[in-house]
Amino acid sequence: MQYLVATDGSAVSDRAIEHAAIEATAWDAPLKIIHVLTPEPKLVDGSLVIPGSEASLEYGRRTLSEAERLAATAAEKREATIETSTELLAGQPADRITAHAAENGFDAIYVGHHGDSEASSDRVGSVAKSVLDKSTVPVTVIK
Repeated sequence: MQYLVATDGSAVSDRAIEHAAIEATAWDAPLKIIHVLTPEPKLVDGSLVIPGSEASLEYGRRTLSEAERLAATAAEKREATIETSTELLAGQPADRITAHAAENGFDAIYVGHHGDSEASSDRVGSVAKSVLDKSTVPVTVIK
């Protein structure tokens, strides 16, 4: 068994990491944590981040480092250890997440879903919904 969790650095992604880490420790399975840099610029902490720029890469690295720390903490709470690895990818998040899972033989995917409002949970462009639609392996969506 091997598990994949995608993070965007949000609180709901942090919960997905914790859930994935608990599941991985239960099965003594490795956990791969990915962050996908999107092709569109976005606002991060009040600064415009353009994918491929140093600011975007640094944000991705910090996000993955924090995610690894969260996974280790979740495992420690269960008096266990966890094998983690991280990777920074680029592209459309749902496409990259599902392709990475399929290409690397992952058994399950964990993602967070913001769902801040009824309208956003019904939005067709939601990453979590797209991952559910495109994945060939089980997906756990954490709210």
